[in-house]
Amino acid sequence: MQQKPRLFGTNGVRGVWGKDLTSEIVVNLTYAIATYFKNGPIVVGHDGRRSSPIISRLVRATLSSAGLDAVDAGLVPTPCLQHAAKRLGYNGGVMITASHNPPEYNGIKPAAADGVEISREDELTVEDIYYSKRFSEMAGHGRQYTDDNVVPKYIDKVLSLVDTERIRSRNFTIAMDTGNGAQAVVVPIIAKKLGCKVIVINGDIDADFPGRGSEPTTDNLGVLADVVRNGKADFGVAFDGDGDRSIFCDDRGTIYWGDKTGALLAKNLLAQRHKGAEIVCPINTSMVLSKVAEESGLKVIYTKVGSVEVSREMVKRKAPLGLEENGGFMYGPLNEVRDGAMTTALILDMLAATTTSDLSFSRLVENLPRTFQIKTKFSCSSRDIVERVVKACMEHGSPKRIETMDGAKIWIDDETWLMVRPSGTEPLIRMYAESTDKALLDSKVDEYSRIIKSQMN
Repeated sequence: MQQKPRLFGTNGVRGVWGKDLTSEIVVNLTYAIATYFKNGPIVVGHDGRRSSPIISRLVRATLSSAGLDAVDAGLVPTPCLQHAAKRLGYNGGVMITASHNPPEYNGIKPAAADGVEISREDELTVEDIYYSKRFSEMAGHGRQYTDDNVVPKYIDKVLSLVDTERIRSRNFTIAMDTGNGAQAVVVPIIAKKLGCKVIVINGDIDADFPGRGSEPTTDNLGVLADVVRNGKADFGVAFDGDGDRSIFCDDRGTIYWGDKTGALLAKNLLAQRHKGAEIVCPINTSMVLSKVAEESGLKVIYTKVGSVEVSREMVKRKAPLGLEENGGFMYGPLNEVRDGAMTTALILDMLAATTTSDLSFSRLVENLPRTFQIKTKFSCSSRDIVERVVKACMEHGSPKRIETMDGAKIWIDDETWLMVRPSGTEPLIRMYAESTDKALLDSKVDEYSRIIKSQMN
């Protein structure tokens, strides 16, 4: 078993459909998941990728042949499927998605009965069953049916967690870039129910993600920023392919990474409801959060990078808040998972709670501690190169300290750090860097980028 390659990456099992992720792999993996779950019913949802309906049918048929009832949730965002697994009487769920990966990819992401992705330990259990083919033998077939309540019940729950009347009274205008992804079927409905005027960009489900690709980044949201400015919107928000992540821009069209808006939520809204609470985040999170935590009495708990790590730590600690720098914000009262629609509703709730109408999104951000951030990535051909790169970065210069929880986080001084780690979903090395000194930040990123590139040859 130890010699076998890992199936699960940072978020579920992913690969190019028909190449790394074949029908045979899907069937055997689903039998392994069915053996792990033992009992149904299991709810299955899918995103808008071309191969997703095919894989969903295959997964449901396999679950049924393994003796488990398999329920079709249809095309839904991932957090909507996870909410159904948690609150609608299911013993677990399976989401068919490759999230932000290119169109040719797809994936399988199991959620436990608590609505959260299965733990790293349970991933290893599923892999062990998969490789050993110790599938449970179950007599008969499970039923297959459709659940039309998955989206309506989810929307009702989101609305119950914010002050709907106060939000409606403000008549907000929101620009939304749903990225041709699954969130197009849910979040505009929530915003309209909250009395917002909604300007939707890339609102058609399209498997090729022609608008701006499946991953929202600070580099590809220029159209959203223009629409916010030209449409005089209160803010803009963009979602990834399966709708669990959200990247925001303010009323001036300035785009922010998720840990900055997450810190804003923690400071201005959630800290009021959950005073003294813990907030869980990965080790690559902005210093802005730790500075906000010092001011507001929040306790920050750090994990390895990956939403599974954050979510499972939230469950373990009963922590109400979690976030990731890539736009994943988790709100425990709904579910301990990334949720772009819930985060959008919370941003609206935060803005509606401001006592003066001129306290805009941009003004609220200005009140946060200021830092500069750079995030970049490097293509990588093998795991050996990753280890070589991390080692070379750790041995370079005379840093103040190095943290090795996940890759290497190198502290140049108390307010400047740089981190390198392998991507868990793509053949990449990711670099994150932050400082209160922009010139120092630029210099260090250039310096370490040269080291990384020198190790690629």
